[in-house]
Formats: sequence, structure tokens, C-alpha cells
Amino acid sequence: MLARLEPFDIFDTEARRLDRFFSGLDDEGWSRPSRCEGWTVRDVLAHLAGEELYNHACLDEDMDGFFEMLEREGVRSGFDAFNEWCVHKRHSLPVEQVLDEWRSKNAETRRRMRDLGRGGSLQTSIGPYPVGLQTFHYDSEYATHADDVGAPVADDEAAARLTWRVDFGLFALEEHGSKARIERDGDRITAHVDGLTADLTEVEFVEATVGRLPAAHPLDSRIRGTLRCLA
Repeated sequence: MLARLEPFDIFDTEARRLDRFFSGLDDEGWSRPSRCEGWTVRDVLAHLAGEELYNHACLDEDMDGFFEMLEREGVRSGFDAFNEWCVHKRHSLPVEQVLDEWRSKNAETRRRMRDLGRGGSLQTSIGPYPVGLQTFHYDSEYATHADDVGAPVADDEAAARLTWRVDFGLFALEEHGSKARIERDGDRITAHVDGLTADLTEVEFVEATVGRLPAAHPLDSRIRGTLRCLA
């Protein structure tokens, strides 16, 4: 279902969306809370900038060096701790410097991923992985964080954006070996988990896969947990 999509173009589009949004913020905008619990909009930028350390380690085939760096920095509790370290490390830096860091490092990541090509292989923390699929993971993360900070999506791109996110969510569930059985009928998604059934809109399905459904949403916690596969 992903064959008709161009992951590198999507990556460029979502990076440009974030760049446009970040470039127009004032101090109040940077301080506004995001959908990421405990993080401001500025913290999301710091996370994205710091994450490029991992992205470049993958491209450089230097996972050993990446994990050695984390050990030196005292980051020993997995990627959640790494994410918090990325934010903390940039907390006292001018936001313009953090934005420039992210902008330049991510541009290099996108260029190098495109140069490797969809059928290329990338060294990741879990071993060799297809470049095209890794790019789709980045696409999903960038789209999620764009929504987290409130970056606008034009009316004429919203439908196509939602479609690829549903497609990749379905792929990610299969990739993870999820026990969820999914039925897709037009713009409705039906999820079956352990004898439970939930009827979701496409938007709700995407939000469930990335762990962004509101706490008050009535979806059963067992289905909610099973559908979360991209966050």
C-alpha cells in the first residue's frame, strides 16, 4: 500500500511545514504548550534538533559511536531518556541557534536519505533497515510533531496527508505483528482486539497509532494500547 507513495517528497513537505511554522514564532509562540506532555513548542524543536544525532549516526553507520556518546553523557534509559536529554541540552541556547541546527542537520539527513534511494539499506539501532521505510517513519514523526505544535495544514493537502498517514499506520501495525484486526471501509476504520470492536474515523485511527487520542476519548484502553505503534 506504500508503493504508490514517495517517502522523500513527504519528508520534504513535512519539514518545510515545520520550518515555516517555527520561522514565524515570537517568544509567546515558542513558550506555548505542545501536545507532547511537559514540552513547549520550543522543546519540540529541541527534540527534533537533537534527534539528528541519531539520524546521522544511522547514515554514518556509527551506532557504536552514538551509544558511546550517550554513555559518556549519562543517558542510560533508552530513547525516552535520550529525547529528554536532547531537550535539556538545548534549553539554555538561543532558539535561533537551535532552529539553525535543526534546519541544517535535517536538510542533510533528507538529502542523504534521498541519495541512498528507497531500496537502499540504513544501519539503525535495531539493525539494517530499508531507507524507504525509515523515511516513512520520519514522515510520520514529523507530521505528528507538526500537529503537536499546531503547524497549519492547507485544505488542499489535508485529504492526501490523512490518506498516507492511514496507509502507514496500517503498515506499522502489520510490521509490529499487532494482534489488532483492521477493516477499512471508505473513510471508516474498524478495529478488532481480543473480542472488542471499535469503529473509528480515519483521523481517530491516525491519532491512535501515534498515541495522541485525548484522554477523554471513549476508545477502550485495550484497543488504544494495541493500536499505538508509531510513538
